[in-house]
This record gives sequence, structure tokens and C-alpha cells, in this order.
Amino acid sequence: MEEAKVIINPISPDKVAEAPGLLAYAHTAGSAVIRPEDKGKITGRAVAAMREQTDMQLSQLYKQMQLLAEQATAIRNRVEISERIYSAQMNFEPVVGHTYHFYQRKNGTDLLSMIGPNEWGRKFPFERCLATVRMMADHTWDVQYHEVSFNE
Repeated sequence: MEEAKVIINPISPDKVAEAPGLLAYAHTAGSAVIRPEDKGKITGRAVAAMREQTDMQLSQLYKQMQLLAEQATAIRNRVEISERIYSAQMNFEPVVGHTYHFYQRKNGTDLLSMIGPNEWGRKFPFERCLATVRMMADHTWDVQYHEVSFNE
């Protein structure tokens, strides 16, 4: 019988990888070419995407901030006109949800009335009708300003 031939590996065990597929370079002549990534290009694309996203979010926050500022201004204006209406002469107690008319007299004083600007007849007794107002539940006034003069 012939003895089994012992094959000796000519490659040094120090030069053989246990997991050659995980190497960062090609381990045989026929392997796929592995090129190192351009870190600057990757970082540049990531930073550009991040800036686009954060700019979009900042734009949304700015629009929300503008809306809040407009709402705050509207509330402030409503409080100011409400104070002016409450300081005007009124010969009745206003009721929540009812509509009234806010006039300015020729002497500069204000008056709140239940009579509309078109209901006075021939002679309009005021300098002008400033607004039609409706008392809201919080006792401020929803104001619709008049741009036309009713004394003609």
C-alpha cells in the first residue's frame, strides 16, 4: 500500500486571512477592485442634506412665529378697541353675542348704539360710524370697521 502523501501548504499561515471577504483590499488577483471612499464627498453630501432639512424646519418655525405674532397683534387691537368701546357712552347693557354700532360724534366723543348706520333716517347725527361690533363671550368685541361714510 501506498502511503498517503502529506501536502504541505506553501503559503505561510501568517499570510492567510481567516475571513478574506472582510478585508479592506482585494485579497486575490481576480477579486473586485476596492477603492477607498472619498470622505470629503460623503461629508459634503451629508452636510448639504442636513442644511436643506434644517432650513426647511427653520422656515416652518418662522411662519408659525409670524402667525403667532399676527394673532397677538389682533388680540392687542381687540383689547384696545374694547377699552374704547367700554369708555364710550352707552344707554343700555350690552349682551353677549349681540351686534351693536360704534359711532363718533361731531365733538369727538364715542357712542355705542343698537341702531345701525342706515336706520337713522335722513339726518345722520354723528360724524361717522366707526365700526359694527359684536360682544364676544370674553367681553371683548369682534370689530368690523367701516370704510364708508354714512353722513352723505
